[in-house]
Amino acid sequence: MQWPGLDGRRALVTGASSGLGAHFARLLAAQGVRVTAAARRADKVAALCERIAAEGGAAEALALDVTDAPAVAAALDGAAFDIVINNAGVAASAPALDHDAATIDRVIDTNLKGAFHVARAAAAAMAAAGRPGVIVNVASILGLRVAGHVSAYAASKAGLVQLTRALAVEWARHDIRVNALCPGYIETEINREFFASDAGQALIRRVPQRRLGQPEDLDGPLLLMVSDLGRSMTGTELVVDGGHAAAPI
Repeated sequence: MQWPGLDGRRALVTGASSGLGAHFARLLAAQGVRVTAAARRADKVAALCERIAAEGGAAEALALDVTDAPAVAAALDGAAFDIVINNAGVAASAPALDHDAATIDRVIDTNLKGAFHVARAAAAAMAAAGRPGVIVNVASILGLRVAGHVSAYAASKAGLVQLTRALAVEWARHDIRVNALCPGYIETEINREFFASDAGQALIRRVPQRRLGQPEDLDGPLLLMVSDLGRSMTGTELVVDGGHAAAPI
């Protein structure tokens, strides 16, 4: 299915070296979007771009650390991106009393401040060119509810949801839409081993649908937000979690 208004557009996907970022890059490329796949691991995004090219898409690699504000500003200065997927993120699992300062900084700097750096730089280029655009911040259901031992992560994602709303209001006059995608537990190569364990299986049983989400479950929501079908959507969050956020804690 070809979603309207995507063919020929340019998109930046951060955190594209693996997992959801790599999936989103391939998804957009299959819609005719020219993708810039960005991550700190240059070799990984280069390999991803080769795969996209083999699949008939167009992509280029960008080595980028979203926590480096000057580097982000330089990379996006004058860039002609129509779509930005703010996907770069890190997690930390430990009791709050065991979160040291370095861990807290790493999570907040990447998940919240990094997304802010990218969004500001991208929006500045869009506004200067008088070009409409779409920014999707990949948040989490843990930005809307809490779970144990992920205090820094939950705080960073809650901040990202609120940042999404604030930027949407400010940038609507520039015809820049900003929304948040809030996945639940999605199976990737990073967490597959955990979800095969007893603890992981117990967590899955708490999801009303009794299954893990797959990256493909996010395709429709993401494409809705970035395509012309979502032109009136801004300042909102889409939850894709098998009913987890609606279930009793």
